[in-house]
Amino acid sequence: MPPAVERFVLQWGDMGGQWGVNRSVAQIHALLYLSERPLTAEDIAEALGIARSNVSTSLRELQGWKLVRRVPVLGDRRDFFEAETDLWEMATRIAQGRKEREIDPAAAALRACRVEADKDSRVSDVARKRLAAMDDFVSTLMKWHDQMLAVPAPKLMALVRMGSRVASLVGFGRPKKARESEEA
Repeated sequence: MPPAVERFVLQWGDMGGQWGVNRSVAQIHALLYLSERPLTAEDIAEALGIARSNVSTSLRELQGWKLVRRVPVLGDRRDFFEAETDLWEMATRIAQGRKEREIDPAAAALRACRVEADKDSRVSDVARKRLAAMDDFVSTLMKWHDQMLAVPAPKLMALVRMGSRVASLVGFGRPKKARESEEA
């Protein structure tokens, strides 16, 4: 494996660990992402020096996230795997998966707490207002997330590239002199 590829695989594995993703899963994803051709589980195990059983489990997880897919190779009966290489598609799938697994259950629990608090006279007005504010905030972010997923990737990328110009356009950006005086 070329040093640059090895370094990327190792770094991606470390980043995955920081995001709560198993290191092997992240390393396999990185290897497949950079691979010129689909790889078998045996190829992956050999390249990364990890157990074949770990590779199989990791590939199932990556397939569950729709970041890796099984592909046929003419004349070979083994299973081959390749990674999604469209970065927007990858980011969208990861964001959607994390939302479904982490944010949606938390939002549902928050809503249930809010409803329960509204029915309980022992809950203070301050607590009720704060629960309502948090529920409204999370609901707004979830709606924004869903709206952004509906924006075509090229338009979303153009929006991201505009950066602070978008904030200035809608009047949210602070003038440069105001920022400089705050920093001083």
